Amino acid sequence: MAPIFIIGYMACGKTTFGRALARATGRQFIDLDFYIEQRFRRPIGRIFADDGEEEFRRMEAEMLREAGEFDDVIVACGGGTPCFRGNMDYMLSRGTTLFLEASEGRIVERLCANSRRRPLMAGKSRAEIEAAVAEGLAARMPFYSRASIRFNGDSLDNRRQIENSISKFLIEHPLNHTQ
Repeated sequence: MAPIFIIGYMACGKTTFGRALARATGRQFIDLDFYIEQRFRRPIGRIFADDGEEEFRRMEAEMLREAGEFDDVIVACGGGTPCFRGNMDYMLSRGTTLFLEASEGRIVERLCANSRRRPLMAGKSRAEIEAAVAEGLAARMPFYSRASIRFNGDSLDNRRQIENSISKFLIEHPLNHTQ
């Protein structure tokens, strides 16, 4: 089966949803940021700091294309992945793209609760996070909206919500055939 690429803004639940979907469908799960960190033996924040965003985006595009060549895989992409280096066109041509949407309010809640895990949000006030999310979503929406599937990721905060979301997704989008 062709890969499924999960895209969406940071803290929308791509990794949580992707892991659960992979378990439910027997596919392999790849978190693209973790894949990059393992391959280059440095955290994403360190790559940005040492090499700059342009070099990170080059690495990201290369690793996306590598992971995207696997079959039976679900790839959770970084929030900016679809916006650079023709990545969205690649994902659309190679498999199924799933835009995991979450409301601005839900994203802000999650980022405020875990801002230390997000270098771009660390040290920001709630108002600054709200402004960054609004601006970031507006800039990325033209890319996200090209996805072949849209699904809401607002309710992924506990095991029951995750299981219910996966069940709902699989009813609406059966994945027992090549996408």
